Amino acid sequence: MSSRTLARSELARRPGQHLPSLLVTALGAAFGAALLAVSSMIGDYAATTAIGGSAGVERMLTVLSILFLGIAVFVAGVVTTNTFSTIIAGRVHEIALARVLGASARDLRRSVATEGAVVGLLGSVLGVGVGWAVAALVGVIGRASGVALPVPEVLDPVLAVPLVASALTTWLASWLGGARVLTVTPMQALGSAEEAPYDRLSRRPVRTGLAVLAVAAGAVGLGAGVMMGQSSSSGVLVAFLGGVLSFIGVIGLSRLIIPPVLRVIGTLLGRGAPARLGAANAMRHPERSARSTVGIVIGVTLITTFVVAASTARTVLFATTAGAPEEYVEEASRIIDNVTLVFAGLIGFAVVIALVGLVNTLTLGVMQRRREIGLLRAVGFTRGQVRRMITAESAQGAIAATAIGVLLGVVYGWSGALALLGSVSSGAVWPTVPLAFVAAVVVVTAAVALLAALIPSRRATRVTPVAALAVD
Repeated sequence: MSSRTLARSELARRPGQHLPSLLVTALGAAFGAALLAVSSMIGDYAATTAIGGSAGVERMLTVLSILFLGIAVFVAGVVTTNTFSTIIAGRVHEIALARVLGASARDLRRSVATEGAVVGLLGSVLGVGVGWAVAALVGVIGRASGVALPVPEVLDPVLAVPLVASALTTWLASWLGGARVLTVTPMQALGSAEEAPYDRLSRRPVRTGLAVLAVAAGAVGLGAGVMMGQSSSSGVLVAFLGGVLSFIGVIGLSRLIIPPVLRVIGTLLGRGAPARLGAANAMRHPERSARSTVGIVIGVTLITTFVVAASTARTVLFATTAGAPEEYVEEASRIIDNVTLVFAGLIGFAVVIALVGLVNTLTLGVMQRRREIGLLRAVGFTRGQVRRMITAESAQGAIAATAIGVLLGVVYGWSGALALLGSVSSGAVWPTVPLAFVAAVVVVTAAVALLAALIPSRRATRVTPVAALAVD
């Protein structure tokens, strides 16, 4: 059986598994299409109204749009990779049976990649259409307000950027997420699908070594950017690349870093059986725990980075403008606040994508744990206890993600501010972390934990013990 035939079979038999990936791809494509189309509209408007430097304005908007599209695509790629990894983890028994019947591991992986290509293409086309509609709506609102923004072109070549980027990212994510297919042996058809335990994950020297190397190289880049920032603002580019590289390394190490953090937090959530089981599951299924948490880590890190960088920049500004006219200081502070709000709003879209990934991973995890949940019900667990266990897992994931994300964001934001403004600073600059922001993150995290657990916990409590234990 060819990989295309296998892919069509899986898509037709279980299309619901790919709906979250389709949504994530569509969100990323819509975000990028709307940004690029609106930037093009504003550039055209600036040109027709003879605004000075209109070409520069359009270039700046396009660069910023591509930057934030890249961030959204990166987050969507991580989420989609985790989604496909979770799907494959639940198919191990079926994949092993296919191996028994003669299918090769490479054909099966190509089948998964074909599923990703189909999902990516459909999601990208849908997302670009929605993004164009949003841009058209912005144009209508602008014209109603007296700003003669042009109507976005339906076949604008710039829309090909989010279309191709989102489709390729989803395909690549499915290829990476399907890597586990290569490790499935025909003998596993005789057993159940189990993910690697924590101690086995720690014995993957090549993958761990590459991740550690990325973190180390990224840290060197951050340090070099900060040093360059003492004499020129161009150091921020080096610091940015170093931050990206180190963060990729952190994601690579997430399966080793996150589970112990989850377990510690889980022990603080209570002594009851649901809380203890939730904490134990973090170490029993470290890959699943990392997959359900890393998306939120990315979102919190991004927002914290921008907020800390802006707050630290404001601190530097106040320190270097002592004695300057008050109007100048207030105007500069207002500009920083407005830029921070705009950037936080754009980054917030990436956080929405990460939240979709959290809900999806938890839901797929519950679907794959029906036997486990059925056994718990059979030995006396009530529906309320099952619901509290899943809520505890979601809560500990959200709290751990917040702690890790805030810590990383403070480091990245502080480094970025120093790399950008180190040359105008007159002394030591410490990171400025707004307490109101930290409180807001904690509140939002609590809400996310509760909302993310609603759908999977409802699924878990609907299944009777007999039906769950009868699942093949």
